[in-house]
Amino acid sequence: RTVPVRICNGDGKSAGEFQKETGKETSGYDCGKQSESGRCRIRRRHKCRYNDYGMGFYCTQSLNLAKEWAVDDDRDGYANEYAFNTEDLTVLDLSDEKYNMLHWLAILLQNRLFDVQSDFGEEAKQYLIKHFDAQYQEYDVIIGYRADDSYFSFAQDFLNNAISLSVLSSEMRLGKLGKQIVLKSEKAFRNIQFQQAIPAEATIWLPQKRERDSRARRDYFASR
Repeated sequence: RTVPVRICNGDGKSAGEFQKETGKETSGYDCGKQSESGRCRIRRRHKCRYNDYGMGFYCTQSLNLAKEWAVDDDRDGYANEYAFNTEDLTVLDLSDEKYNMLHWLAILLQNRLFDVQSDFGEEAKQYLIKHFDAQYQEYDVIIGYRADDSYFSFAQDFLNNAISLSVLSSEMRLGKLGKQIVLKSEKAFRNIQFQQAIPAEATIWLPQKRERDSRARRDYFASR
């Protein structure tokens, strides 16, 4: 039997509190307060545009990274921890040797808004989607790179022929991004169980979040 793994999600609202705003687009699933059984009650699901892998519940196995996701200017947050059992789920792991950076980029192109600056860039976009489509919509779970602001800009530079594939691949490997785990289906979400909510203080985690981005940019420009 598969042993459950720990995954964490950064929440800028409160510990497990359901977001009640109608029509609000979020990262995926929202949870109600913890029930007596210890499970997280699902109220509803919001469609999300412009996330790396489309609609889903975005998590990480790094508690520190989840705390960075949770905070913002003058706002503390929570890292909500879950036990996640992948048994009987279909998992697309983009770090598997049969996939490469172009498969990740093809998914990104289908979900994020890119500033394509030339006809060449548009042709490259369509080529990647056609020839490197990993059929990600068919999976319950996706494991892959996290395209935060700095790394999204690197991918955009590649699409506009400003950097080579080798430079893009090198930056993604050396950037210590970690992987994000995205639950894409109702079946996957039924396999998580809420464990605890861990406070994340903006005074501690916001500087680290900004330093991670600044370091990635410094390394990127140094390599060009």
